[in-house]
Amino acid sequence: MKITCVGGGPAGLYFALLAKQRDPRRDIVVVERNRPDDTFGFGVVFSDATLDNLADADRPSYGAIRASLAHWDELHTHFGGRVLVSRGHGFSGLSRQRLLAILQDRARELGVVLRFEEEVSDPGEALATSDLVVAADGVNSRIRERLADRFEPRIDVRPNRFVWLGTTFPFDAFTFYFEESRHGLFRVHAYRYQPDRSTFIVECREDTFRRAGLDRAGEDETVAYFEELFADKLRGHRLLKNRSVWRSFPTVHNERWSAGNVVLLGDAAHTAHFSIGSGTKLALEDAIALVDCLGAHAGVPEALAAYEAERKPKVLALQRAAQVSLLWFENTERYMALHPLEFTFSLLTRSLRVTHEGLKARDPAFVREIDAHVASKAEAQSGVRVVSADAAPPPPMFTPFRLRSLVLENRVVVSPMCQYSAEDGRIDDWHLVHLGSRALGGAGLVITEMTDVSAAGRITPGCAGLYRQDHAAAWRRVVDFVHARSRARIGVQLAHAGRKGATKRMWEGMDRPLERGAWPLLSASAIPYLPESQVPRAMDRADMDQVTSDFVQAARRADEAGFDLIELHCAHGYLLSSFISPLTNRRTDEHGGPIENRMRYPLEVFDAVRAVWPADKPMSVRISATDWAPGGLTTDDLVALCGMLREHGADIIHVSAGQTDPSSKPEHGRLFQTPLSELVRLEAKVPTIAVGNIQSYADVNSIIAAGRADLCALARAHLYDPYWTRHAAAEQGFAMEWPDPYRSVERYTLRMR
Repeated sequence: MKITCVGGGPAGLYFALLAKQRDPRRDIVVVERNRPDDTFGFGVVFSDATLDNLADADRPSYGAIRASLAHWDELHTHFGGRVLVSRGHGFSGLSRQRLLAILQDRARELGVVLRFEEEVSDPGEALATSDLVVAADGVNSRIRERLADRFEPRIDVRPNRFVWLGTTFPFDAFTFYFEESRHGLFRVHAYRYQPDRSTFIVECREDTFRRAGLDRAGEDETVAYFEELFADKLRGHRLLKNRSVWRSFPTVHNERWSAGNVVLLGDAAHTAHFSIGSGTKLALEDAIALVDCLGAHAGVPEALAAYEAERKPKVLALQRAAQVSLLWFENTERYMALHPLEFTFSLLTRSLRVTHEGLKARDPAFVREIDAHVASKAEAQSGVRVVSADAAPPPPMFTPFRLRSLVLENRVVVSPMCQYSAEDGRIDDWHLVHLGSRALGGAGLVITEMTDVSAAGRITPGCAGLYRQDHAAAWRRVVDFVHARSRARIGVQLAHAGRKGATKRMWEGMDRPLERGAWPLLSASAIPYLPESQVPRAMDRADMDQVTSDFVQAARRADEAGFDLIELHCAHGYLLSSFISPLTNRRTDEHGGPIENRMRYPLEVFDAVRAVWPADKPMSVRISATDWAPGGLTTDDLVALCGMLREHGADIIHVSAGQTDPSSKPEHGRLFQTPLSELVRLEAKVPTIAVGNIQSYADVNSIIAAGRADLCALARAHLYDPYWTRHAAAEQGFAMEWPDPYRSVERYTLRMR
């Protein structure tokens, strides 16, 4: 087999040497346009887990890499006049030039032909004369560009600027600096990669970059600027340059990674932000996977298909984590008002892959300090004693939280989950058992399913309501049980389905219109949800007055039923949400146009409900923070609308997303909506409830400790396990008081086998 590898960086070299090692009969050529020692950047980073993978793939190159590493165990965060230290991380730095030399030597030793300072002037010739062409030619891949119609690349160039410098200062830990200057905030990522050399990456926003005059600076001026700014940190050491020009990070995606006998490898296929140190790691792991697939399949097309099927999901998962990390650094200004401990914990868990429990395993003392800080804040905020001198602080999820007169004993919320099991809005024993069991399960707050303010406001014929007096009596039975038999509090989510109403129950066909018995629909504008959906009537003033009255009457009934909290549903494309999103509000009157107008009617309803709801009882509002569709809600809109809700008396914002328009393309993944909650909490300065694929108590602890939300709502986890919170407490060694009839379980140990 003849293999041409275009690109002599780590990806191409490592693939070539592994492929030759596995089958010496292969004719492998690496073609690189640059000199052997010509490389961008100074050091690369490997985790211990990545090094283990290299050990299994090729022992000689691994041994040479291992002998050249600068290892560190600590992360140092310089913030707020303090240096906060987190231990147990297990990373190593290596000179990029040294890595290339090791891979070049090993490739030559195995018989790989290396051709440097040679351009592939005609990619078509390489394609025609090789059995396999490996495009490892980096972010600006010419092979990918030539076959763009096959690979369908997408490149997202990020707004921040960064410059990759070196220094003679020998950092003894991975170090972060956050330096406020007269021009703005600079972030530094620094780490040692050999005894007398370190990488020193400086990042900032575009406006800071321009105010500092760095848009007009050459390499020498850039070095001089930062030697002066960081003089006290560098302690007389110099900064070094190596093609140290300012860049904007490009996030590369490709719809497909192979086309015929051509396959993309490393940065040509994907990039992930340097803040999680992933570029070289991904490139080398790509090479291992591709060589494995070539060995496992007889034909090149089959091998390339297998490689993409195996490798792409793993890369996408890491890219999602890198994207969240990237956004943290793009918006670091947002976090500068945090307490140093909270800031550091937010930094360390920024990718959402590192959790409270993971850090606890690495550095128990550091996490105990974090937990004590969270507990102290909770004690001050709630007025409930939390911190005990003779006991460890509780896990963050088991700290109390106050909303007006309502004090929740922990941060876990049972998210609203439609049951579609009511008759003309009236709930029955199903709802008593469903909500009652989850209250017994230990959550601090249980919120009912979407409860409609009128028969015409239901999603389906099976939806719950509070539009008749007997509805309040039925709900009272549930509320009384929760209050009498558990320590949970219970809230009701009031809503009107709008254009998403008159549909079948979930298991009969979600969002599909009723074939019989449908009722007329209302919305901000006369736009059907689906092409086959009923066309709603655009609300006029009389409609608005009637719906507002319906909400007010439902709120009064909610108080009669004894609910502790009302949540106003302004999300997911239902009636109030349809006014907020520009995709569903096409009005030209005072209720359409800018966000201030689009919020006019939702705020009118909120004010009317707040006026009749007891002053000491809190109100939550659930929103869709993004439409996940072009032309939808902007970040500025989001911050503005949450600020309006706060000013009108909303006590907490339940930050959900999407479901406003069927064209939306959600970015699903673990904790995928948590960054939106964090944005609202810090930018709009209002407490939040996070929701969206929160999977574990480690996730909840991480979210609360990092200040990404004040409460965490879980839906499917509570469907699967009504006692989720109690089980989380048991696994963490936290004592929760069980109901008297269940006391015998306090010393029970579950054995699965």
